[in-house]
Amino acid sequence: MDDRWHLTGTAPRYRQIVSYIETHVLSGEMPPGSLLPTERKLAALLQVNRSTVSVAYDELRAKGVIRSIQGSGTRVSEDAWGLDMRAPDWTGYLSQGIFQPTLPLLRHIWEENRKSKNINLARGEMFSELWPVKSWSLGGQLPSQIELGYGDPRGESTLREAISKHLYHHYGLNVSSDRILVTAGSQQGLLLVIQSLLRPGDAVGLEKPSYAYSLPLFASAGIRMFPIPVDAQGLLPEEVARLYRRHKIRMVFVSPTYQNPTGTTLAPDRRRRLIDICRELRIPIVEDDAHGALTMEGSPPPPQPVVAIDGAEQQVIYLGTLSKTFAPGLRVGWMTGAKPVIERIAGIREQMDFGISGITQAIAEKVLSTDIWEKNVGRLRRSLTIRRNAMIGALKNSFGDEMAFAIPAGGYHIWGKLQPSVRDQDLLEAAIRHGVVFVPGIVYGAESGHVRLTYASSSESEITEGVRRFHAAWQDVRARNALRP
Repeated sequence: MDDRWHLTGTAPRYRQIVSYIETHVLSGEMPPGSLLPTERKLAALLQVNRSTVSVAYDELRAKGVIRSIQGSGTRVSEDAWGLDMRAPDWTGYLSQGIFQPTLPLLRHIWEENRKSKNINLARGEMFSELWPVKSWSLGGQLPSQIELGYGDPRGESTLREAISKHLYHHYGLNVSSDRILVTAGSQQGLLLVIQSLLRPGDAVGLEKPSYAYSLPLFASAGIRMFPIPVDAQGLLPEEVARLYRRHKIRMVFVSPTYQNPTGTTLAPDRRRRLIDICRELRIPIVEDDAHGALTMEGSPPPPQPVVAIDGAEQQVIYLGTLSKTFAPGLRVGWMTGAKPVIERIAGIREQMDFGISGITQAIAEKVLSTDIWEKNVGRLRRSLTIRRNAMIGALKNSFGDEMAFAIPAGGYHIWGKLQPSVRDQDLLEAAIRHGVVFVPGIVYGAESGHVRLTYASSSESEITEGVRRFHAAWQDVRARNALRP
């Protein structure tokens, strides 16, 4: 028994047990599926009556934090959707900030990913060979008058005009510059939306699985997350209406084109239906379109963004970025929305950081106002197609029918389901021992056994070798499990 279990404070004992478990689940120290002590064992350890532990476990089960199955014991719930994820009352300055700490599992992945000996099939960042190094000669072409003061919190007017023209030319979006706000990437756009338009305790709908689920932004703001199931054609729009009836969700967050992590694309009829349902319920939609331009060679173009559907422009907050299509380190993105929304968010933004660097914005303006972006995306599509095909071939050679996956038409990732599945933590540790890093699907709110493998972050040879190492790690875990009584 772990000797960390102890009670302190003057609150009722059962309440201290509830608070202790909720805190450790929220921080990731008790990940989904973790086995908890029996009521009798925990009562003995804490020197309390068993009834005290029973009351605490009953409350945690009612909240959905834990579950009990005959013969399997009591475990942390593997489906944390909908839990009240408001910040716990931690002690000490390190745990009193607004933002929640990075989950230990993710922290472990990123730490191992930075080690050169490990092949990176985890981080959704383009390989260094794909960076537009030659394009940096544009530095000599930048205007002599660059804003070096704080500037407009919405972003420089010249960049917003360039973004407006870019969106019209490539996506058919007719958005005036006063309805555009420049961000430091899509993730900051999400943060600004959450902090400006939502309140602690609000409920929102997210695709399941979803990259957004892995972000601490929602938990830090006290936002309750509820799942919208996803199949091969994207999210199920009717589930939005169901969530509204049950939980009064106030916003829907979607990534309809080459969704991260599944790679799925929301079908055109579902896009229309999503708009119709949300309009009827007066629910705003936040559309994250980070990967939408990265269609693989030989694949048909995706549907237009949801925001481009007739009548949707006032209902949708649209997020775009150069991080996936040009350079991750440039840290330039944008959001579009109704003018009052952009003005409100710009006001909050001014309180935070006064906007991003004028030098960075000048570079982004040059990229978008010339053919640099379009040429770079064409180069990326060719390179990513080659890398995707290399991963598909390696997965088929190593796993055969033991991993089910769909071939993505765009984006950075392959989403797979191992058959049979093994414990995610065991597989991650085994993979690291073999020198490869991936992201377990549970990070994105999926059931155990799912994995996200990134082909954008490594060379072809590294992808092939990384998949081989990943398969060897999976076999090791299966072999160890077979030896257990």
